[in-house]
Amino acid sequence: MSQESKVQAAYGAEQIQVLEGLEPVRKRPGMYIGSTGPRGLHHLVYEVVDNSVDEALAGHCDEILVVLCQDGSAKISDNGRGIPTDVHPRTGKSALETVLTVLHAGGKFGSGGYKVSGGLHGVGVSVVNALSEWVEVTVCRQGKEHCQRFERGAPIGDLRSESLPSSDKIKTGTSVRFKPDIDIFTSGISFDYTVLSSRLRELAYLNGGVRIVFRDERSTSSKENNEPYEEVYFYEGGIKEYVAYMNSEKDSLHQEIIYVNSEKDGVQVEAALQWCVDAYSDSILGFANNIRTVDGGTHIEGLKTVLTRTLNTFARKRGKRKEGDSNLAGENIREGLTAVLSVKVPDPEFEGQTKTKLGNTEVRGIVDSLVGESLSQYLEFNPGVIDLILDKAIQAFNAAEAARRARELVRRKSVLESSTLPGKLADCSTRDPSESEIYIVEGDSAGGSAKQGRDRRFQAILPLRGKILNIEKTDDAKIYKNTEIQALITALGLGIKGEEFQSDNLRYHRVVIMTDADVDGAHIRTLLLTFFYRYQKELVEGGYIYIACPPLYKVERGKNHTYCYNESDLQKTLSGFSEKANYTIQRFKGLGEMMPKQLWETTMDPATRMMKRVEIEDALEADRIFTILMGDKVAPRREFIETHSVGLDMASLDI
Repeated sequence: MSQESKVQAAYGAEQIQVLEGLEPVRKRPGMYIGSTGPRGLHHLVYEVVDNSVDEALAGHCDEILVVLCQDGSAKISDNGRGIPTDVHPRTGKSALETVLTVLHAGGKFGSGGYKVSGGLHGVGVSVVNALSEWVEVTVCRQGKEHCQRFERGAPIGDLRSESLPSSDKIKTGTSVRFKPDIDIFTSGISFDYTVLSSRLRELAYLNGGVRIVFRDERSTSSKENNEPYEEVYFYEGGIKEYVAYMNSEKDSLHQEIIYVNSEKDGVQVEAALQWCVDAYSDSILGFANNIRTVDGGTHIEGLKTVLTRTLNTFARKRGKRKEGDSNLAGENIREGLTAVLSVKVPDPEFEGQTKTKLGNTEVRGIVDSLVGESLSQYLEFNPGVIDLILDKAIQAFNAAEAARRARELVRRKSVLESSTLPGKLADCSTRDPSESEIYIVEGDSAGGSAKQGRDRRFQAILPLRGKILNIEKTDDAKIYKNTEIQALITALGLGIKGEEFQSDNLRYHRVVIMTDADVDGAHIRTLLLTFFYRYQKELVEGGYIYIACPPLYKVERGKNHTYCYNESDLQKTLSGFSEKANYTIQRFKGLGEMMPKQLWETTMDPATRMMKRVEIEDALEADRIFTILMGDKVAPRREFIETHSVGLDMASLDI
């Protein structure tokens, strides 16, 4: 970050502004952290980490340590300026105690504490304090170490201060250690390392030069020693390294990543772009103040607009498009593009149900202006790069034209006309999408059982014949000509690939993939997930996709029977029997083997079934894994399989 962008104002108690009290938080925690489940639990860590990142954004911190402790607590430390500890003029208490016990008390509401702050809700460490069994805060500042403990939001004693040793007199920073309250998080207070690591890695990419150390003291790094497991995330190249990582398993069209880093009217815009040869869709990650804007927003709109205008201008200038030729469409230009766009906005406005859509209208023009200027300058001096990008875009344009008739056929099959729905679709009677669910099954045999066993009022069945196309390496022309994919698009009410997702057109709000419990079933499930993720990613991000969990076994003993959904269930059931007890085990290899009544009571009845909702916690990793497993390159796929097959019992594989 440049010297000009650093906050120069003094940072003391007078910069801490009090907005309202803390009392409501424990009564209605969901209002402040979204939920009291795993997502809300991890949000506590994010709130504290965001404070440290804000210090980095202000130019006062370059190292953050996150530790998962053995007692179930988490500790976040940084080498920033340290929370002020002098007496706050309004509360009469120390600024540290004020920040910990008063909702919306902090240096991010004006008054010169921070120019830009990250985080989504901005509820701060006070909410972490309110929802924790205990919190211990240690601040090093002005040659002293200040400590205070809180329990369920209330301070235990006054702030304690003592002088630091002479060798540590210049040491500054804040350390917050907290243990979530089991009375609040009744589903458990165990942190998931994978969930936290993906977010911390993302933050390190978005804040180049900041070193984030993530340590799990609950586990060791190897069997040979007792050292805690630890990862370090440090990327000098920032989002350029982010794009390089995303494209590591792809063939890039041009080696150098196009990079933009500029500021206008207080808004900082950072973008990294690289086109790839072997991709038929784009992958654009947008961030506003370090929050991933999964629903897009004005910054993404500005980027798409400037890309379309700039590259069409160069297409005319380079003679790639003649006077009578139509302009290249935005989706043609973005085909194969991997981009990360990060904006830092002083006063962000978030929209949408999940509050992850940037709404600041001024940002659209700022992104357009800054990216357009830098991109045009780069392409002027790199004619070889622009020719490669334009040739790929023109190839995409021609492929789209070849697919136009098939695509228009799909478009004409309006979801309002039931006569145009696929003949093999057994639709439900309700017309309320929020009540409706559709089961996508493989083959007529499973389809027959599902159709007979379902509740016709709200459950629809769509049997597919064989394995659908692999969308990862298929162009639009083949997609729209494929019968099975046409059936999927029409039955679900999906729009056209590349167009803005319209949730109102969806005919079902639960799309359930129900395949056999064997290798072929797993492959079909993967192909379907690839289709949904690459064709309209918003389906997955919106939580519309589910995976059915049919039982693997039926254990019968006398007149009683038990369904087992995995090997663990089976062993648990068998362990309850007396030694050479009389029982039989039936292994369900295909859904067609189950009677309609069995399929209903085990897999389709909302009162008894188990279903997995497909969610994406880490968009980067999801994108990379789809490329590895479903892309053209064989070597990365082989390496992935060999790496993740270590320790598996190959004899138990059902092949």
